[in-house]
Amino acid sequence: MHLTLHLTPSCNMRCDYCYAPPQPGEAMSEATAARALQLGASIGSGSCGVIFFGGEPLLQRDLIEATVSHARALERQGKGRFHFKATTNGLLLDDAFLEFAVREEVLVAMSFDGVREAQDRHRKLADGTGSYDVLLSRLVRLLEVRPYSSVLLVVSPDTAPLLSQSVQLLLELGCRYLVVSLDHAAGWSEQSLGVLQEQYERLAKLYVEWTRAGRKFYLSPFEVKLASHIHGSEYRKERCELGRRQVSVAPDGSLYPCVQFTRAGRDSAWCIGDVQRGIDEPARAAIRMRAEQQKEPCRSCAIESRCNNTCGCLNWQSTGNVNVVSPVLCRHEQMLLPIVDKVGAQLYQARNPLFLHKHYNPAFPVLSLLDDASRFDGG
Repeated sequence: MHLTLHLTPSCNMRCDYCYAPPQPGEAMSEATAARALQLGASIGSGSCGVIFFGGEPLLQRDLIEATVSHARALERQGKGRFHFKATTNGLLLDDAFLEFAVREEVLVAMSFDGVREAQDRHRKLADGTGSYDVLLSRLVRLLEVRPYSSVLLVVSPDTAPLLSQSVQLLLELGCRYLVVSLDHAAGWSEQSLGVLQEQYERLAKLYVEWTRAGRKFYLSPFEVKLASHIHGSEYRKERCELGRRQVSVAPDGSLYPCVQFTRAGRDSAWCIGDVQRGIDEPARAAIRMRAEQQKEPCRSCAIESRCNNTCGCLNWQSTGNVNVVSPVLCRHEQMLLPIVDKVGAQLYQARNPLFLHKHYNPAFPVLSLLDDASRFDGG
C-alpha cells in the first residue's frame, strides 16, 4: 500500500510548487497522520510507502518528523514497515532537514524545471521574482547528500523549447533520476506540441550518446516507453490502477484514490472513506471498475497497450472524466513512442552493454548501486 499524505492543502495541478502558508485549520493534524499510518499498515502485507505531499510539505516539518517517529515506534512493536518520501519545491530544504532525511531514510524529490528561463517562468517566489538563483544551490546540495534523489521537471508549452537544455543542465548538476512530466492543464497547441517533438528528438540523440559513453541515468518518459516495449504484458500490469495500490489522504483525513481527487472534497463521489472509518471498499471498487473500462476511442489504437490512457487521475484532471482521454495526451503518446522505439532499436542492435544491463537485467538497480559505492570508496 502507498499513502500520499497531503500535509497542506492542494490548490491546482502544480500545487506542490506553491509557496503560500496554509490557511488556519487546513493543515493535517498529528493525530490524522498517525491514524493514516495505522490504516496503511493494516492493509495487505503491512508494508506501507508514505509520501509527504501538499501544497508544500516542508511547511509542516514538525509533523513530518512526528509522523516518522510514530512510524518507527509502530515498527518496533511489529505493527508495520514504513518507507518515506517527501516531494518539495526546495524553498525550505536545508541541511537540518537533509540530516533528518538521511538519518531516517526519507527519500527526497525536488521540483526544478531546468535552465534559468524555464525555472523562473512558472516557479516564482512570493515577491514575484524567479526562484532559480535561490533553488539551484539547494538542488546541488540535495544531490550531494542524496545522489539518487528524484528531480521533477514539468514542461509547459512556453518552456518546451528549453527542454533538452534543461535536461542536460540537470544531468550535469549530478541528477541521476529525472522525471519529466507534461503540464496537461496548459493550453497545448499543435505548434507547441511540434516544438516538444523536436525537443524529444534532440533528447533521443543525447540518450544514445550518453548511453554509449557509459553514463548511468533514468530519464522518464523514455525509460517508461522502453519498458512498455521490452516487458510487454508485464508492463500492462504496472499501469495505473486507480485506488488499488495507492490512497491519498487529505488534510482532514478523508481518503481518495489518487492525488488530484482530494480537491473534490469528502462529499464527492471520489471520497472512499476516512482515516477513522477506513476505506469504503464498495466505493473504491466502483471507482476502480469505472476506471478500468476500456476507452472507446482507444479500442482500435495500435499503441493502446503502451499508452498512458489508463491513468484515471490524469484523465480526470484534463477532461473531468476518468474514461475520457484528452487529445493532448493522445497526440503526445503517438509522437513519443516512435522516437523512443528508434532509440531502443539503435542501442539493442548495437548490443550496447549498458542498455542491455539497464533494461534486461532485473538486478541492475542493486548492482549499479553497489558499483557506484565501490567507485566512491575507491574500491
